[in-house]
Amino acid sequence: MSIKFVLNETSYFGKKSRENLVDEITKRNFKKVFLVSDKALVEAGVTGKVEEILRNANIAYSLYDDIKPNPTIKNVTDGVNACKEAEADVIVAVGGGSSIDTAKGISIVMTNPDRADIKSLNGLSNTVNKGMPIIALPTTAGTAAEVTINYVITDEDRQIKMVCVDPNDIPIVAIVDSELMASMPKSLAAATGMDALTHAVEGYITKGANEISDMFHMKAIQMIFEYLPAAVNEKDEEAIEKMGIAQYIAGMGFSNVGLGIVHSMAHQLGAVYDTPHGIANTLLLPTVMRFNGEVCANRFREILVNIGRPDAAHLNDQDVINTFVWMISELSKKVGITQTIKDYGVKEEDLEMLAEKAMEDPCKPGNPREVSKEDFIQLFKNAM
Repeated sequence: MSIKFVLNETSYFGKKSRENLVDEITKRNFKKVFLVSDKALVEAGVTGKVEEILRNANIAYSLYDDIKPNPTIKNVTDGVNACKEAEADVIVAVGGGSSIDTAKGISIVMTNPDRADIKSLNGLSNTVNKGMPIIALPTTAGTAAEVTINYVITDEDRQIKMVCVDPNDIPIVAIVDSELMASMPKSLAAATGMDALTHAVEGYITKGANEISDMFHMKAIQMIFEYLPAAVNEKDEEAIEKMGIAQYIAGMGFSNVGLGIVHSMAHQLGAVYDTPHGIANTLLLPTVMRFNGEVCANRFREILVNIGRPDAAHLNDQDVINTFVWMISELSKKVGITQTIKDYGVKEEDLEMLAEKAMEDPCKPGNPREVSKEDFIQLFKNAM
């Protein structure tokens, strides 16, 4: 079997690693930056940390920050128009998945104008040209958008999240600076950290998993269980830095092997109710893992043995499933996420509609257990 892996050509990690930005821009002879961020980060002064570096180096830039938490087709098309007007030759994306995903959409359309409708980018893409160069600086420890070939854009007309998968969109440089992540409020740090756990767990059990992806996902799971509580509750600097690395490691894996139906369901909550993606994943993960455990208890056993439960090697399958789901739920409680999807507006009369949308989601085929529309309805109901 042939295995393909796509990763960034260059990545930096650690406190103040953003200082490498100028060298990367100048040595590649870029002349003007199109800076993509969101208004909340601009107002919080986080984007300003990057702007200061650009100004001090006399690097011209134009800022685009009209981005929703669940970015839309309009956010991308407006960004494309702004990028053209700026006459920039490199995109610098500062933010979480919303900013970086928007930057990816802009990047692709800038070099593949035949995809300006955005809707044609949904699913496995066959774009011809590599996107406009992106240098990505994540400010959250969760999505790993800086290292993946995926981006998610909401089609508000159809109320669906488009999962665009395209090796042409991967940033040329990733700069994972823990100082940019340190200003995250507790709720966001918790949600994005649990998002990273979902990526690692789904990547570990997906149909496409292989020895290389297993290595990344297992390490990420170990680190998240160890460091997430301190990163969220104590704002511990080392823990924040480790979480930045852990979510990146998870991204290296799942970007190449896919995910599963936690994401198929979470995408619908984001598209219909505007539920933050990390929260949606967190609320669905235990329910879906109980469902998937019937076909992958051995994979859960391997995870448990590596996160402090060596006794799992001798437990029966049902006890393994129960223990794993319990540990996920306890971690979620430790970082303050205790709601259900009902708290985010989901109603029982919506479940069939949500299930129909989930059946069409591009992440569904990677799930280790086959799932029907009726299964999705029951899973949503269980998560309420």
